Amino acid sequence: MSDRPGLRERKKAKTRALIQKEALRLFHEQGYAATTVEQIADAAEVAPSTVFRYFATKEDLVMVDQFPPLMEALDAVPPGAGPVAAVRMAMAAVIEAQTPQERADSLERERLMFSVPELWASSMENVTGVINALRERLAAREGRDPDDPELRNVTGAIIGVMLALWFEWVKDPETDAPAQLDRALRHLEAGLPLPRG
Repeated sequence: MSDRPGLRERKKAKTRALIQKEALRLFHEQGYAATTVEQIADAAEVAPSTVFRYFATKEDLVMVDQFPPLMEALDAVPPGAGPVAAVRMAMAAVIEAQTPQERADSLERERLMFSVPELWASSMENVTGVINALRERLAAREGRDPDDPELRNVTGAIIGVMLALWFEWVKDPETDAPAQLDRALRHLEAGLPLPRG
């Protein structure tokens, strides 16, 4: 009896992943605008109503919020780490837990976000939410007010580094984004000025 909810949740997660996988495949093959929810449902062998049960809108098929795992990983970082070090360690844990397929799917979603105007608008809304959530999480870790200007600056610097690498990764998928992110956050953590020349 006690295993049933776990099994049910796993089946739901599997169905959700399959729907999204087929959606990304069709978006890649046919283009985002040309792909219908009915086609996605057909490819995933589910009813269109099932697609909408897991994803409220077509945009949500791409706009997966990957940041809850980051926030959970951040909570697991020991309390002695400073804000930048804590985010660096949390990001490393999240990336380490991803399979190569999950990384490939993530890149495809990012590519779509950059190339489809309505997805770009949604992604900017997502980034705003992430900034606020990250600032609150870091404030709790540091025992500071989320409106503290220094905390705002640190959060902004972290997000700025992440966005800059996000843009580069989409432009050049061969970029070793995890290594570049770790290096960039280490640089930020050290408080080093930009090298000259």
